[in-house]
Amino acid sequence: MTEQMTSLQRVLTTLGHKEPDRVPFFLLLTMHGARELGLSIKTYFSKPENVVEGQLRMREKYRHDCLLPFFYGAIEVEAFGGEVIFFDDGPPNSGEPVIRKPEDIKSIKIPDISKSSCLQKVLETTRLLKEKTGDDALLLGVVMSPFSFPVMQMGFSDYIELMHEQPDLFQILMDLNSEFCINWANAQLQAGATAICYFDPVSSPTIIPRKKYLATGFKIAQKVIAGIDGPTGTHLASGSCLPIVEDLSLTGTAMVGCSSKEDISMVKKACQGKLTVLGNLNGVEMRRWTPDQAEEIVKQTINRAAPGGGFILSDNHGEIPWQVNEDILMTISETVHKWGRYPIGEL
Repeated sequence: MTEQMTSLQRVLTTLGHKEPDRVPFFLLLTMHGARELGLSIKTYFSKPENVVEGQLRMREKYRHDCLLPFFYGAIEVEAFGGEVIFFDDGPPNSGEPVIRKPEDIKSIKIPDISKSSCLQKVLETTRLLKEKTGDDALLLGVVMSPFSFPVMQMGFSDYIELMHEQPDLFQILMDLNSEFCINWANAQLQAGATAICYFDPVSSPTIIPRKKYLATGFKIAQKVIAGIDGPTGTHLASGSCLPIVEDLSLTGTAMVGCSSKEDISMVKKACQGKLTVLGNLNGVEMRRWTPDQAEEIVKQTINRAAPGGGFILSDNHGEIPWQVNEDILMTISETVHKWGRYPIGEL
């Protein structure tokens, strides 16, 4: 029997494509800490101490292997001077685009992280979690990729049009976003993050053809990931990854998020020895699961993807919806602790 590991040891062993003591799992809970503390989502994200306490309580309750100082994706838009809209039952989102017309790109200024109050809250959360937990668990920082971030900066349709029809302005925006992304990732690593999640849904073949990805998002990822002073994992936010697994492995990333619509055994086979697979529980469907369904789905996912290491169980999107109740989260945890011990047998 494998000796009991810390969460960080378990994840690092998995990233090395070896079998740890049990399957590591990430419950990427950004908002559930608010419910645990009896706070609104807006109030919860108003102070680093709230998020620290929420993350610590979630990990103690569900015994998972990751701490997530991430607040919300729109915080980067906020740093650029944009609007953030808060909801009572879902993640904060970006409001009016900061880029109203393509020509605005020429006047964009990269935020000074040291003077950005919203980004400083994330860094303080990271520092406090590091102080309280040391090297016990993976502390995961998050950045929006320069290639996907413009969806929030200017809107999806306008960005796709820019990408195809105004290559000069597109390149200016990519250069600005790349500089910010590298700075923001490294600031989180300096604050104590163990690794960075490079959130890049637009690169998924669900959104753009592989040929276009290779000419754009792929090259951008190679440049940016090379500038990040720590390990990275790429998440495509529910988008498919299988057609570009080989390409992703050439960006320098260590891990890839897998869509719930993909056959995880096929993804695992394609990633063998190259990328660790993260996924692929359906967070939307999870809202309607019964505990029996949750147990069966987790068991089957472990059975199909865990043997040999190189697999971390998680949801497919990178954020578990507010509507998923704690009975289901507890069932996921209990199932991993019961059935996820190595060596994995037929479940």
